[in-house]
Amino acid sequence: MSTMFSKMEETLKLSYPAIVFPEGNDERVLEAAARLANEKIIKPILIGNTDLVRESFIKTGVNLDHVDIISPETYEGFDELVNLFMKRRKGKVNEPEAREILQDVNYFGTMLVYTGRADGLVSGASHSTADTVRPALQIIKTKEGIKRTSGAFLMVKKEERYVFADCAININPSASDLAEIATASAETARVFAIDPKVAMLSFSTKGSAKSDETDKVVETVQMLDELEVDFPYDGELQFDAAFVPEIAAKKAPNSALTGKANVFVFPGLESGNIGYKMVQRLGGFEAIGPILQGLNKPVNDLSRGCNSEDVYKLALITAMQALQG
Repeated sequence: MSTMFSKMEETLKLSYPAIVFPEGNDERVLEAAARLANEKIIKPILIGNTDLVRESFIKTGVNLDHVDIISPETYEGFDELVNLFMKRRKGKVNEPEAREILQDVNYFGTMLVYTGRADGLVSGASHSTADTVRPALQIIKTKEGIKRTSGAFLMVKKEERYVFADCAININPSASDLAEIATASAETARVFAIDPKVAMLSFSTKGSAKSDETDKVVETVQMLDELEVDFPYDGELQFDAAFVPEIAAKKAPNSALTGKANVFVFPGLESGNIGYKMVQRLGGFEAIGPILQGLNKPVNDLSRGCNSEDVYKLALITAMQALQG
């Protein structure tokens, strides 16, 4: 494991945040939660069949004092959650509907985060991204000034680490959406001790091509200028002009990034999703995420093809986001 994750573990042991795992009956989740509990890094809250989860943990030798196991059917505070959920939805659901909705483990788990019982949530091992994101948007909602959540990946290879966004949520973001994504991605980078240098990517560098697509990125940079953000950024840039100093010196000699970008904002989901998977599979980088950005409290989504190590690391990331507030 990289030094970055080792440092996270040491930091989290001091604060011991609680992370809820709605998929408490999934073997990969159980394995990761057992490790977190044994090492007293995070207090796992698992949602599922209480007896089955308890039996699984007993087999691993985990001290159950360090784990909470909750079933919506038997949770003592369920009525309170129902009332709070109805208030949060502002009349869009009645009591019978709220009771039925909160039987869904993702909605139930998200309410635990909203009410402060947990500091963050990790789901997606056996649910779709929509199943994880929808409750978060309805209950936790986005931070003030943020209209859309976005999905970033932390790309890690030994001590190298970069942030790629948006690779998971917004299909065709507008210029204002991209400005939000850039700002949120810079915040994500700082959580992981990356001093953000943000590149707004395109197939063009500084006017080498002109189209509606390149104009959108140029407009995004103008918006960032107006926002007076506290991180260096530039665009529109091709990837090589953003990442290779020698290429930057030729293509964008006046760029504030000088070919040293470490946060990459893609112009659309198509390029973002393809890009991170290519770096993962061809470049040998570990892709951790998607990390959902812009929410009031951290909720993060696993890939359904994840393994227990992916669950473990995303839990660390979620807990670090919670510490950052």
